[in-house]
Amino acid sequence: MDLSVIIPLYNESESLNELNQAIVDSLNGKNLDFEIIYIDDGSTDNSWSVIKDLSHNNRVSGLKFQRNYGKSMALLAGFKRALGNIVITMDADLQDDPNEIYPLFQIITEKNLDLVSGWKKKRYDSLIFKNIPSKLFNWAARKASGIKLNDFNCGIKAYKSEVIKNISLTDGMHRYIPVLAKNAGFFKISEKEVKHHPRKFGKTKYGADRFIKGFLDLVTLSFIQRFGKRPMHFFGLIGTIMVLSGLIISIYIGYDKLFLNKTGRLITERPLFYISLVTMLMGLIFFIAGFLGELILRSKTDHDNYSIVEKTK
Repeated sequence: MDLSVIIPLYNESESLNELNQAIVDSLNGKNLDFEIIYIDDGSTDNSWSVIKDLSHNNRVSGLKFQRNYGKSMALLAGFKRALGNIVITMDADLQDDPNEIYPLFQIITEKNLDLVSGWKKKRYDSLIFKNIPSKLFNWAARKASGIKLNDFNCGIKAYKSEVIKNISLTDGMHRYIPVLAKNAGFFKISEKEVKHHPRKFGKTKYGADRFIKGFLDLVTLSFIQRFGKRPMHFFGLIGTIMVLSGLIISIYIGYDKLFLNKTGRLITERPLFYISLVTMLMGLIFFIAGFLGELILRSKTDHDNYSIVEKTK
């Protein structure tokens, strides 16, 4: 199969028929074997009924989650189901333009890229609550990752199938798929300016909490990127520094009492004594945390953090 279009959604029943028709129209006549996969992330409206109706077309299929697990898990489920050599993801709210699908397909195939991210240069969103936070978020992501993209969180992206099969997508990390791809050894990453439309139905699900979580996820990803495979390298280094610092303080206190100030206060009456003890104990705790991290990494088993309650076919 040439192309899989994956669409995660939550309460988007009003837009699905129009979206599906627009995708089919944009790909008709392009001589492509394609599929459209909808992942209903625990919607509470009529979205799943619409998806079941759309799935009467052999090109369309869907998954329904037991509850709302988040966009990352929805994408992961879609990635596992996709059969296309090229995979394109997009949002279901009609703000991503279906006419961008084929140009993205052409770019990634003709230029032999691993990933092409959309860039919504002109956005029809709230300036204060979405556009400015988005710019700050993307600036921080560029600095932390070294990937020169203007819009990490753009919903419409194109991937080679090898990319989606080799990245480990966890909760909230869909914003950083380009970073995950780079960490997995896929370096040919580019972007294409895409059209952005005002929201036609419903209301945005983007809020201040997502902005905060995005930055926290970036910190987490940066840490994992450097120390995720060997946590002892991080915790062991800090533990060593703290134990050595506490030991040096203890030696100084002992030397001072034995040779420099024999008639001074008892060692146990000096604050430095307790500082040295606490420092060494904290160093040991960091060592233990490092060992536990290594043990967890070696014993963990991968599993899917979502539950599918129904499929169309």
